[in-house]
Amino acid sequence: MRTEEIIEVKKKSIQKWPKVAIIILNWNGWKDTIECLESVFRNTYPNYQVIVIDNGSTDGSLEKIKNWADGKQEVLTPDPSHPLYHLSHPSVKKPIPYIYYNREEAEKSGNFILEEKVTKEWQKQRKANIKELTPTSTYPLIFIQTSENLGYAGGNNVGIRYVLKKDNYNFVWILNNDTVIKENALVEIVKRAKDNKKIGILGPEIYFYEKSEILHSCGAKMNLWTGRGKFIKYKKNNRIYNKNCTIDWVSGAAIILKVEMLERVGLFFEDFFLTYEETDLCCRARRASFKINTTPFARIWHKGMLSRGDPVLEYYLTRNRLIFMKRNANIIQYFSFLCFYFIGTLKRFLLFIIQGKNKVAKAILKGVFSGISK
Repeated sequence: MRTEEIIEVKKKSIQKWPKVAIIILNWNGWKDTIECLESVFRNTYPNYQVIVIDNGSTDGSLEKIKNWADGKQEVLTPDPSHPLYHLSHPSVKKPIPYIYYNREEAEKSGNFILEEKVTKEWQKQRKANIKELTPTSTYPLIFIQTSENLGYAGGNNVGIRYVLKKDNYNFVWILNNDTVIKENALVEIVKRAKDNKKIGILGPEIYFYEKSEILHSCGAKMNLWTGRGKFIKYKKNNRIYNKNCTIDWVSGAAIILKVEMLERVGLFFEDFFLTYEETDLCCRARRASFKINTTPFARIWHKGMLSRGDPVLEYYLTRNRLIFMKRNANIIQYFSFLCFYFIGTLKRFLLFIIQGKNKVAKAILKGVFSGISK
C-alpha cells in the first residue's frame, strides 16, 4: 500500500471515531499531572485532544508542565519498581506542541486560525517520526490558566466552555490529574457510548494506584431517601453488572460526558466547589432521560482517594450534602433525608469533639449552617 493510501485510511479511521476532549485539572500537582499526561498520550484512541487547566497553582506547575512538553522536564513518578511504571515510561517523544490561553480567551473559544496552523504542522512532524514513541494525539496540547482556584466544578467548567464553543467535539473526558489510564480505556468507553445512544455519562473501572489490583469503584448508587451514595464493587471473577447495566452516578475522577448531554443539561454546579459536583450532574442527566453507565475493561488507577477527618473536606461534605438534596430530592424524600442527616452529623460532630479534633468539629458545624443558608 502506497504512503498516500495509508494516510487516507488513517484519515477515515479518525473520522469514524468521535472527537474527545480530555480535560485534566491541575492545582499544585505538576508531578502527578505529568505522569498522567504520559499515560494519556500513549492511549490507542485515534481522535482526541488534551486540555490542561491550571487552577491558579502557586508552585509553578504550568511552567513545569510546559517544560515537560518541551522535553526539558523528566517524569519523576513512579519508582521503576511500581507495577504501573510501564503506563508512563519510557516517555513519549518530545517536544509536543502546545497553545496557551488565559481563562477569558479559552471561554471565547480560543484562536481557531492558530490552532489549525499548529495542528497541520504537528501532523507533518508526526508522520516523520512514525517509528518512534510518538504521542498518539494528532492535535496540539491546550493549556488554560484560570489564575485562581475555582474548585473542581469551576476549573473543569472553563475547559468545558472552551469545548462547547467548538463544533467538532462529541465527548468530554474529565480526568483527575492523579490518575493513569490503561491504553485501551478510551476506546472501550467510546465503544460503549456508541452502542447506546441514550447514554449521556459514562465512567471506567477505577482501581487504587498503590494497590493496583484492588477495585475502588465501577459506578455508584444514590438513595435520595437517606442522601447516601454507595460505590458499586465486585470481586474480580464475579461481576455484579453486565453490558446493559445502568447506575446512578460515576466518580468525577474519570467521568466522560456526551456533548449533547451537556448542551441540554448544563455544566457542573459551581457552588459545590468540592464534592457532589458529578453526583448532581448525573442526577440532572437522568431527569433529562439520559442513562448513566459504567464500562467494563476500561480501567484507570487513581492516587488521591480523599480521606475523612480533614477539616476542609468535612466542611464541604456536610455543606454540599444539604445543597445536593435541596436540588435533587422531592419534598418527601428531603424530609426523610433530614432525619438521617442530623443524626449522622451530630454523631460525627461529637466523635471529633471526643477525639479532641475541634477544628474538624467546627468545620462540620460551619458546613451545616452554610448548607442550610443556601
